[in-house]
Amino acid sequence: MVCDSFGNNHLLALWRRPVLVKGPLGIVSATELAFSAMFMALLIWSFSTYLYTGFSNIQLEKEGEQVWEAKLSSAALRLGLVGSVCCAFLFFPVTRGSSILPLIGLTSEGSIKYHIWLGHIVMILFTAHGLCYIIYWASTNQISQMLTWDKIDVANVPGELALLSGLVMWITSLPSIRRKMFEIFYYTHHLYPLFLFFFLLHVHISFFCLILPGVYLFLIDRYLRFLQSRRKVPLVSARILPCQTIELNLSKSPGLSYGPLSIVFINVPSISSLQWHPFTVSSNSNMDQDHLSVIVKAEGSWSQKLYQMISSPSRVECMHVSVEGPYGPTSAHFLSHEMLVMVSGGSGLTPFISIIRELIYRRTTSGGPSPRLLLICAFKNSSDLSILDLLLPISGTNSAISLLKLRIEAFITREKEPPTDAPKSLQTIWFSPGNSDEPIFAVLGPSSWLWLGIIISTSFVMFLLLLGILTHYYIHPIDHNTDMVYSNLSRSLLNMLFICVSIFATSSVVELWNRKQRVMEAKQIQNMEMEPTPTSSSPGSWFYSADRELESLPREPLIEATITNVHYGARPDLKKLILECQGSSIGVLASGPREMRHDVATICSSGLAHNLHFESISFSW
Repeated sequence: MVCDSFGNNHLLALWRRPVLVKGPLGIVSATELAFSAMFMALLIWSFSTYLYTGFSNIQLEKEGEQVWEAKLSSAALRLGLVGSVCCAFLFFPVTRGSSILPLIGLTSEGSIKYHIWLGHIVMILFTAHGLCYIIYWASTNQISQMLTWDKIDVANVPGELALLSGLVMWITSLPSIRRKMFEIFYYTHHLYPLFLFFFLLHVHISFFCLILPGVYLFLIDRYLRFLQSRRKVPLVSARILPCQTIELNLSKSPGLSYGPLSIVFINVPSISSLQWHPFTVSSNSNMDQDHLSVIVKAEGSWSQKLYQMISSPSRVECMHVSVEGPYGPTSAHFLSHEMLVMVSGGSGLTPFISIIRELIYRRTTSGGPSPRLLLICAFKNSSDLSILDLLLPISGTNSAISLLKLRIEAFITREKEPPTDAPKSLQTIWFSPGNSDEPIFAVLGPSSWLWLGIIISTSFVMFLLLLGILTHYYIHPIDHNTDMVYSNLSRSLLNMLFICVSIFATSSVVELWNRKQRVMEAKQIQNMEMEPTPTSSSPGSWFYSADRELESLPREPLIEATITNVHYGARPDLKKLILECQGSSIGVLASGPREMRHDVATICSSGLAHNLHFESISFSW
């Protein structure tokens, strides 16, 4: 039995091992490659079957029409059908609060690449679908068909508008544009309502039902995110590092639980009411029961404005943000390894802070065994070493991290020797709460799965009831008591209206019910925060700014509590460091620049060591 268990685990590890590393698809495991091959086989088989059936029943509809033109029209139709099959899966990966993704071990961030792959396939097929019809109409002197809007049959103008909005989203999502002009990509990607609306008008509700399950779950998730984002969450405190990095501590409900590697989306209305940015949660929900922490490095224009706003001497005394999330894995499976190797570059260290804090909590509470840790981090300048001071929260102690078997190998790539100046100290800033602020809490409460199931089932039943009433008392009399045929256009619009009304009504009721249950808890938290903190500069002061060394974990105790080696003027020899690790099961996590993650994946997939289990952590897509 032991041998069978070991063989199964080894086989499972082989399926998770990276197969493709450097290429347009990024890092692809054997499992992902196998499922992608099966999905492509399904598309090819579907298109071939549709095409064979269509060609075997070719009929020349117009006088003078040639066989190749009829076949082109048939192929165009089949391209649209296969594209719709892909579109049926398109919205599942971007449903952040999905109840389906956790069942197959995926997270919203980890499945974004599947949305990207599907998006490329969908737009290739839909573009080919549109071009084939344009060529067909031009060759048969029917180019005027491009301006027709049939209310009973397929409408051409909405299809062209849907394709146009899809092309704008597709072009701006290409890596060369998305990474250099992210805001353009972000704003144009909000054209998806227009794409769905015109796609519905193009094919009508009967065919739109093919993609309805994914769209339905996405609409529920999007509306729940909207309800959560309307709350104003107070910023309790901020820790400013000398490397232009800040740790934001946001008030949260004690009942809000999340795991390591979770992410939140944050909006700061005082900077931009439209921009949302994802950040890794660095705090632990068990250690930090009253606040949630994220780390922001001032690299882009938005983060630089945030850094200047908080670090400025003329900063405001009260600051609030809007939050969506947190979203994350339901289990910390990577903590079951005998050893963890965490490779980071720059701000890529932040996801590993949540892992280390989780292990600290487990060691201090249960005292059970924990994996050995090797943290390999590369920084540009020595000032970036101050990020290591955030391995513990403000309330942490240096004795806690000494319980872990942690070794840190830090590399400073742009400096050849340690700086002669004394390192600058951390600056901690406290903010006063606002009158209308609320802590972060799950929009559906702790029983989110149950409430989500209630919303899905109740809203769908409500939709069916509204549709039945409409059909029985309005559409049926028109279709059967008169010579008229009820317009598919009107039918489609009413169906979508009923879907939206059902989703919005049920979701709002459930959110209000959960909100009432949390009112007392939120008031208690606000009352606790309204009390003067013992660290205030004066008893009546809400706000203070004092330069100080991090009391819980200064630089020297960190070095004493862990094995820390700082290498100047060198880059890490990842192959040597990783292959030297000993253990039956070694989890290798990489977070940071794309090239670094690819290098780590190459080492793990090379076959030089069979005990390496790779996992890439990427939020840059």
